Amino acid sequence: MNKKIVFLFTLFLITTVSAFAQGNGMQGITDATNMVTSYFDPATKLIYAIGAVVGLIGGVKVYSKFSSGDPDTSKTAASWFGACIFLIVAATILRSFFL
Repeated sequence: MNKKIVFLFTLFLITTVSAFAQGNGMQGITDATNMVTSYFDPATKLIYAIGAVVGLIGGVKVYSKFSSGDPDTSKTAASWFGACIFLIVAATILRSFFL
């Protein structure tokens, strides 16, 4: 009888400790998730700003090539335009995946 009580007490103690450990772990995961998701809005705006700067630089480069009569203007325009579209789409897709 005494062994049963000790066994049940030990089992109860182990389950209680593991239940408290899970609660603290869940709170830590929730806090980490909130911290990471709070960075998405500023990061998305930063990527949009970088895309705008890349677009302006690309526009100036394409204009200078077009003005000088370079036959490679369409290739340059396509590459700069593709870079801008990639930045905008990548920021939007990453935000939609994680939020």
